[in-house]
Amino acid sequence: MPFIKSRYPKNWPEISKRIRARSNGRCECWGECGLHHDRRCEEQNGRTAKWANGVIVLTVAHLNHIEMDCRDENLKALCQRCHLRYDQDHHQVNARKTRRAKKAHGELFT
Repeated sequence: MPFIKSRYPKNWPEISKRIRARSNGRCECWGECGLHHDRRCEEQNGRTAKWANGVIVLTVAHLNHIEMDCRDENLKALCQRCHLRYDQDHHQVNARKTRRAKKAHGELFT
């Protein structure tokens, strides 16, 4: 999901930085993404990805998908792969809603 600034608290940059620092530069996923169920993801920020293409950039995921809920226990620093996999179902629901809304909007003007 694209970053929509209004959905995040004003101090989001500081929160994100703190959570990424907490991770010591390593993805904090322990299988939430559907992979590596018995171990922590090995991907490290700034290094070449082991399981994907490119360089790892840690992002901060909201485990309950509520952007304003910035409690530490609701946030994890995840590599791109884990974050995308973790959010996959959420993205699909939002994409369906967007397609439905666009179709309804189009019907108004046909």
